[in-house]
Amino acid sequence: MNFLDKILQQTSVSVVGMVKNAGKTETFNYILSSLKTLDKRIAVTSVGLDGEQTDQIYGTQKPEITIYEGMLFVTVEKFFAQKTFEARIVHSGDNSGILGKLITAEALTSGKVILSGAADTQTLKQIIARNREFGADMTLIDGATSRLSPASPAVTDAMILSTGAALSPDIETIANKTKFVVALISLPLASNSLRDILLTIEKGLFCVDENMQLVDLKIESALLFDNFLNDNILSVIKKTDTMFVGGAANDRLLTFLTVNVLNKKTSYSLVVSDFTKLFISPQVYNVFTKKGGKIFVLNRTNLIAITVNPTSPEGFTVNSAKLQAALREKIDVPVFNVREI
Repeated sequence: MNFLDKILQQTSVSVVGMVKNAGKTETFNYILSSLKTLDKRIAVTSVGLDGEQTDQIYGTQKPEITIYEGMLFVTVEKFFAQKTFEARIVHSGDNSGILGKLITAEALTSGKVILSGAADTQTLKQIIARNREFGADMTLIDGATSRLSPASPAVTDAMILSTGAALSPDIETIANKTKFVVALISLPLASNSLRDILLTIEKGLFCVDENMQLVDLKIESALLFDNFLNDNILSVIKKTDTMFVGGAANDRLLTFLTVNVLNKKTSYSLVVSDFTKLFISPQVYNVFTKKGGKIFVLNRTNLIAITVNPTSPEGFTVNSAKLQAALREKIDVPVFNVREI
């Protein structure tokens, strides 16, 4: 099954970049160009601001987003007015984007537009649902730089990850950094019994005892963990084998569990809703897992492809074939350079 066939099996796909200038927008444009002649209704939007003509950091030319006749697109009113093609408004939003009211429209001709869509994942989910009501077979989401939230399985059916020379001039470093993100994306699902009791919890820290009962630690966020930690909470954690974090989990929490819990236990499990809630470094993760720590997710993201951009905005280029080979050696996911397909 090729790259596009996998995309067409989904009802929503996010394209996200490892870093700025990783080739995400070029991948996005390639997909749109390839789908334009098929008998499918495609909708497009973004999380945050994208499609600017010039990179605001490096001053380099950026690929614009090209919309084709018959496609639906969602952007803010300001950028809808600046589009270079004719379009018919099908919905004028009660949802707000980062830069104002959102417009959903159908392209009557082809041209370029700046996409600035949902400011949050809840609005993005509403947009995807509305696009289906307007007849879209699939919504393609251009994820904002360094924002993996649209790749959450709670938002989109699948994701495409873009990586490349913007990460490093060294191919091995690019491959290793990408491998780590893919490892988080591929974390195992928690047991069905755990998922049944945890799926509805959106925030807070809880331990799970041997009878599968939740023990509320009365801490709203892992980011506040240090402020509320006391001997009673530490005792509860040490008596259990699983902690659930409803929200983000970071290096400080993993380090705490490694130092204070895994020094007495041979294993301990941390559960999060999905990989986008993990803000952890490879170093801390590796120490945690070597000590017996395990991380599970309630929902797993469907990573269908990795695309590479061998050119850095700083002016250097790595060998595309060697980069793809290095990634394929470390990662069991299809790897493409869209310029070479």
